[in-house]
Amino acid sequence: MRLNFTKMHGLGNDFIVINNLNDVFNENSTNIPKLANRHTGIGFDQLLIVESSERADIDFKYRIFNADGQEVQQCGNGARCFALYVFEKKLTNKRKLNVETLNGDLELIINDASSVTVNMGKPEFMPSKIPANLDNQHKKYSINNTEMGILSMGNPHAVIQVNKTENLEIDKTAQDIQNSGYFPEGVNVGFMQIYSPSNISLRVYERGVGETQACGTGACAAVVFGVENNLLDNKVRVSLPGGDLEIKYEKGSVVFMTGPAEFVFEGLVEI
Repeated sequence: MRLNFTKMHGLGNDFIVINNLNDVFNENSTNIPKLANRHTGIGFDQLLIVESSERADIDFKYRIFNADGQEVQQCGNGARCFALYVFEKKLTNKRKLNVETLNGDLELIINDASSVTVNMGKPEFMPSKIPANLDNQHKKYSINNTEMGILSMGNPHAVIQVNKTENLEIDKTAQDIQNSGYFPEGVNVGFMQIYSPSNISLRVYERGVGETQACGTGACAAVVFGVENNLLDNKVRVSLPGGDLEIKYEKGSVVFMTGPAEFVFEGLVEI
């Protein structure tokens, strides 16, 4: 079977997008890790699937698979690429979309110049809903003698404040946290440096992928953690290895993420 795909990226966080409105894609018969391999496959951080929804108030179903083949609930950078894909491919003429995910609904707003704003919804702090094996809800936790914030942006995040992200060895720390037993569905681990209340840098080690050039939900989680601990303003520029995102968040409200999405190339792969 031959499958058409589109390669896209959001700040270097790269994806392939597949139009599955006609049910041509079957994840059970597709070797996703093989496709994700950057030497012998296409290469990507996540696979994004466009599907139809049975709900009248929803424009599309948005599905996400990590490079290891695991289907996950959320991907912020992917959401921006998803929105631009369906618009540019003329699957819709709307600039404001509602899409269905495993974690609930998302509002996507297509701006000018390949910029997309995503209403990421409210963060979740209750450990049982993140999920995290923690007894009580706190603004900060200590795991493996490391202080961090823990929350969900539709997927679980641990946020660690560091003095400097540049040249920081994050792999072992992130893997130790991921393997700590506190996170039954895994966790994305972010390392945040605060330059000012409106400007931070961030590196994220994602579950099922490793360190990526950018992580939209990770940027949201870092800003939420900073705002909740009175470290950051309500509007923050987040500098990731792949580029910058703008995150807006007020305590008790939803999170808005704005950033670019780019097409890379079209392709055809044998499944």
